[in-house]
Amino acid sequence: MAAAPFVYLRPSDDGTGQGALMRAAFDGNLGRLKGVVKSLLKENGDPGMILSFITDGLSVLHVAAIQGHLEICKYLVEDLGGDANAPGAVAGAGVGDCIAGATPFMISAHSGDVPTVRYFLDQGGDLLKADVKGCTVLHHAAGAGSCKVTEFLLSKGVPVDIDYGQGTPLYVAATNEKDKTLKILLDHHANPNVIVHGMQYPLMAALIYRSLKCMKLLIKAGADVNGKGSIMTPLVFATGFGGYTNFIQLLLKAGADPNIPDDLGILPIEHAAVRDCKEEVEMLFPLTYPIPNVRNWSIEGVISHAKIEAKKPLVIDHGENATLFANRSICKLAMGDGEGALSDALRCRMLRPKWAKACYRQGAAHMLLKEYKQACDALRDAQKLDPGNAEVERELSKAMELMKAS
Repeated sequence: MAAAPFVYLRPSDDGTGQGALMRAAFDGNLGRLKGVVKSLLKENGDPGMILSFITDGLSVLHVAAIQGHLEICKYLVEDLGGDANAPGAVAGAGVGDCIAGATPFMISAHSGDVPTVRYFLDQGGDLLKADVKGCTVLHHAAGAGSCKVTEFLLSKGVPVDIDYGQGTPLYVAATNEKDKTLKILLDHHANPNVIVHGMQYPLMAALIYRSLKCMKLLIKAGADVNGKGSIMTPLVFATGFGGYTNFIQLLLKAGADPNIPDDLGILPIEHAAVRDCKEEVEMLFPLTYPIPNVRNWSIEGVISHAKIEAKKPLVIDHGENATLFANRSICKLAMGDGEGALSDALRCRMLRPKWAKACYRQGAAHMLLKEYKQACDALRDAQKLDPGNAEVERELSKAMELMKAS
């Protein structure tokens, strides 16, 4: 998932110079930090060595930046040659997605301290540079819920919908349930309908992570409650899992259409009925057109039909298995599990190699994993099997652009 706010725990002073250095930077103890630096320089003499120490993916400048300790940041930059755009570690133990490849400038956004962010900007901080997850300093500010920093960055001309293929800042704010920064972005005319990986967009992200506040703001701003262009509607997702009853009510009130099935033809009311959720079926029933194979068109009849269908023994054939894997792949895609989505998509393709949807699932999973070459290959296969499919064409075009950029 896109950059999320994170808590950097106070590092332990393990008796080494590096541990003492990180602790002093975290605490904002400039005197102590200078003393440690002086001691380390006696041993080595290279200021670059001080800045090269990495703990949990972060350098000492990153640690000072995330805490918003401006004076320490100034010392590390002006006296030791620290770089506002130096990326942190991109892989390895302790390096989370939210910090992989992030610069001190990006990380400073998490502090919520505008003077520190402004200082890094004045020192050449790159407003458009992205980390490993495609997140800029604005993405980090929005995802961390740093309202004043978000407003400051927007005042400096950062494009509100800046996107390197992994989602806009609005999408990151929705993913992290940060309704206040989300509102700021919307007030600056952020587009609530930019789709990522053929499925995700801000409203869906807010739904997945159960943020009613974000959903209400997005709907008010014109978010498409039917997910036009997405491979799954919000209602299909919400009825397919438990715990989304209030969200279904909100979506229906906002005009979501319960007669749009998933791409396998299953309607939201059927998803709710399979889960035996009478409350949701009751909400959906008056707005759903009668289903031909449900003989008793009533709330009880729909639920009864779903239970009977669910109890039928699974027919083990290639078509049925492929459908199951396709369904599971899209659910994993929605939850940000790229590896799991790809695994199921590949199994789906093995069972039905000439099914365009199986190829599309594979392409979407590769996109989530930032494997753009493989995504292009899979989407071209889908294009050959289903010529003229606008959804496939759009995603292939995006994959090709990202492959060139990377």
